[in-house]
Amino acid sequence: MLKLTLHTNSIEAGCDEAGRGCLAGPVVAAAVILPADFSNELLNDSKKLSEKQRNILRPIIEEQALSFGIGIVSPQEIDEINILNASFLAMHRAVDQLNPKPEHLLIDGNRFNPYPEIPHTCIIKGDGKYMNIAAASVLAKTYRDEIMEQLHTEHPQYGWENNKGYPTKKHREAIKKHGVTVHHRKSFTLLPQQLKLSI
Repeated sequence: MLKLTLHTNSIEAGCDEAGRGCLAGPVVAAAVILPADFSNELLNDSKKLSEKQRNILRPIIEEQALSFGIGIVSPQEIDEINILNASFLAMHRAVDQLNPKPEHLLIDGNRFNPYPEIPHTCIIKGDGKYMNIAAASVLAKTYRDEIMEQLHTEHPQYGWENNKGYPTKKHREAIKKHGVTVHHRKSFTLLPQQLKLSI
């Protein structure tokens, strides 16, 4: 069973992101403050849940959370500031939306750019240890998947409704055949060296 929070006596937000390893689409982060009496046996690291389970959990989290925020950083911004900084920026944008303002941030991972005036703790694999991070991971993943499914309708040849922008064989073959879109991250290795595109 996951723990609710790290600090039980303060307003704590869990933060996580989705889409860091993708070749296309934004990186999306979520920040979630859960009530002290929150409990859900299904809730876990979003990667360990099926799409159906994540879609069941999302409205429960949105309805029962004291507050939640979603932060989005575009492929163009990712190319400008790099994916690590983009992940941190997405989390900052998610935290910006929280009301009440959290007194502590619980971050999934081992690195973070400090958010002004709010202390934080990084937890490796925190989405499998704390409910507030797991809730953030579910929201980040479902919001990003939704964006990629929407983009798929504009560019169906890349298979984004299934691969969500990740570097699958089909996605790379489509890049080789059709070139890149504005939604691709130009700073990433979109194709193996021998198939390099001129961008």
